[in-house]
Amino acid sequence: MCDRNQNGGAINPHINLDELTLQDCHKIFEPDFIKQLKTMYMCGNLGDPISARDTIRIFDYFRDHNEKMWLSMNTNGGARDREWWQMLARVLRNAGTVIFSVDGLHDTNHLYRQGVVWEHVEMNMRAFIEAGGRARWDYLIFEHNQHQVEEARALSEAWGCERFVAKKTGRFVTANIDSKEKHQAVNRKGDKTVELKKPKEEYQNAAVKKLPTIIDKYGSMDKYYDKVPIQCKVKDEGNLFITAEGLALPCCWTAGRMYKWWHKDPYVEQIWDFIPDKQALDARNGLQKVFETGIFDNIEASWNKPSCVDGKLKVCATKCGIEFDPFGEQYK
Repeated sequence: MCDRNQNGGAINPHINLDELTLQDCHKIFEPDFIKQLKTMYMCGNLGDPISARDTIRIFDYFRDHNEKMWLSMNTNGGARDREWWQMLARVLRNAGTVIFSVDGLHDTNHLYRQGVVWEHVEMNMRAFIEAGGRARWDYLIFEHNQHQVEEARALSEAWGCERFVAKKTGRFVTANIDSKEKHQAVNRKGDKTVELKKPKEEYQNAAVKKLPTIIDKYGSMDKYYDKVPIQCKVKDEGNLFITAEGLALPCCWTAGRMYKWWHKDPYVEQIWDFIPDKQALDARNGLQKVFETGIFDNIEASWNKPSCVDGKLKVCATKCGIEFDPFGEQYK
């Protein structure tokens, strides 16, 4: 269910295997900029920080220029060796955390996290924690792993995780009237693997239950998106998102609309109406130049348009509309 590949199979044909280097970060984030930051968080739309070559050196660069800021990342935890994880713990120190996305135990985690070996996850999590790292375990609940939630919670405590978060996934909530009941995963060869299904009701995202009310009030989800006021999550927090290509956008959700694999032409997505020149968003040329393009102001101005057809950015309505929030409901 990730845009990097096609239902777990072939790589998204619209993306390059890009990554931010330490040199890129030197260009984007000057020391004075870093000094005023509260947080830097690594979580790729299309990959995992542990796969990038310079991850630890980039964290170290931020830490060198800001002793107090919070450093963190989200990962499946399935790569690198013990020494790498121990080094990461030393760099993050007490002002940082790793969020391990582990969706099951030895017999179930790989069903969603395809290709991730349980023994590697356990070794890496324990090495990080034993080296003084602060860890959180995030657990997406599906039908196939719902019976292991409490066992995983107990294991997280035994290993020394500071928090265990059982997430009521929003991946079965769509922009259509009906919620999605299941999702067929495939492997790299295109062969069917697991059929992902919603968990039992107590573990389901509460936004699903709100769909009939929204439809009754507005007539359809599209009409809801046209009319709903937007309370921008990232504007409230003063956030900025840098893609693996080095492009600066308001958030991961706006960036996430750029390369949907199911489009033959990815540029049909509405976000491209706000990106006439992709190179102008290259943060390596200076963040101020990106801001001067007006993309952030133009996106915010679109929220006052009468409908998405008239230019209101739909991804903002889906993620930050005030009456329907599958993202926020994951944590309740």
